[in-house]
Formats: sequence, structure tokens, C-alpha cells
Amino acid sequence: MQAEQEAQFQEFVRARWSHLVRTAYLLTGDAHHAEDLTQTALAKAYRSWRRVSRADHPEAYVRRMLVSCNSDRFRKRRVAESLTAAPPETPGREQGFADVDERGALLDALAQLPPKQRAVVVMRYWEDLSESEVAEVLGCSTGTVKSQASKGLAKLRAYPGLARKTPSVQGGSR
Repeated sequence: MQAEQEAQFQEFVRARWSHLVRTAYLLTGDAHHAEDLTQTALAKAYRSWRRVSRADHPEAYVRRMLVSCNSDRFRKRRVAESLTAAPPETPGREQGFADVDERGALLDALAQLPPKQRAVVVMRYWEDLSESEVAEVLGCSTGTVKSQASKGLAKLRAYPGLARKTPSVQGGSR
């Protein structure tokens, strides 16, 4: 990699690291898995940075890598996940998280969703991506995004720990 591209990649990582880790955290439900997942996706992005940097939206390209790496994790290992009510580290409010109780309830509820529904809900309502952007990231149709979001939100609304918090889970649409 040329020095200019190396500098470009390093700047991208500095600017987007925490955002990518937060997204990975919502996909995995575990802070350590989230960091590992982000590092894996960024390692893949580094190897093909020329192509990634030429994309219309390099962050969307890397986000798709993040989702793919998360899916690969289940395909390769068939690891039984055990998500907890609260992460071991409590991030400060400046990171944009709600209080620990709400976050714990949301993570518990997200852990009950199948991986595709979880990815759609996270991308659509946490990342605030449009249906077409989510479809592009996940490599599926907008109809699939709509149906997976609908099913995922229905399960979240029915989750007992979120019953009183439903408005914050529903999010907005573009």
C-alpha cells in the first residue's frame, strides 16, 4: 500500500472506529466480540483499501464487511452465544447510550432475534439507514429488509423487558 493510501486508511480508522465498534456491539451483544469483529472487518478493508476507498461510500462498504464477518462467525464455529443483561464495562453518556437498565433490556431483546433480523433492526433503527441502504449493506432486497424489520420489531415489542420502553425501540423511518 502506498503511503498516501496508508494515511487515508489510518484517518478512516481514527474517524470511524468508535462508530463501527458500537455497531458491532449491537450486532454481537459483547464488547470484546465487537472489538474483534471490527478489527477483522478493518483488516479485510485494509487488504483491499484501494477498492474500498474508491467506493461511493467507504463506510457503508466497511459496514457490510462488518455484518458479513459477524455472519461468518456463526457459520464457521457454530458458537453458542450467551448475552448478558449488561456489558462488563459501562460507557459514559457521551457515547450516546441510554441508561444501563434500558440498554440491558434492549440487548436482551436483541439477543432473542435471529441474526438477520438483528442486523436489519440495528442498521435500520440504530444506524438510521434507509431501507435501500440496509439492503445494500446486507446484500438483499428492500422487501427482505421491510419484512425482517417488521418481524424484528414485532418481537421487540412483545419482549417483556421492553414493554414500557416501546417508543424508544421503534425508532423513526426515513
